[in-house]
Amino acid sequence: LAPPPDKPEPPAAARERREQASRPTYNLSGYPPAVREGYIDGCESAKKTQYARKDAKRIASDAQYEMGWNDGFSICKKK
Repeated sequence: LAPPPDKPEPPAAARERREQASRPTYNLSGYPPAVREGYIDGCESAKKTQYARKDAKRIASDAQYEMGWNDGFSICKKK
């Protein structure tokens, strides 16, 4: 389960959480890790699953994560 957005998440816990989330429907293999991580977090947030996470601090400091999060959220929200 994801910690609250204002709390830090250790990298190992974040990896484990994302591995348990459902696989993205799009092939993200050519994208940087930050984009893939953001996409999974955004998609799970849109679906309101237990794996959802909006890391506000990372969104503010990592443009690739932010792009992935926004894309994942908007694509998965349409479903």
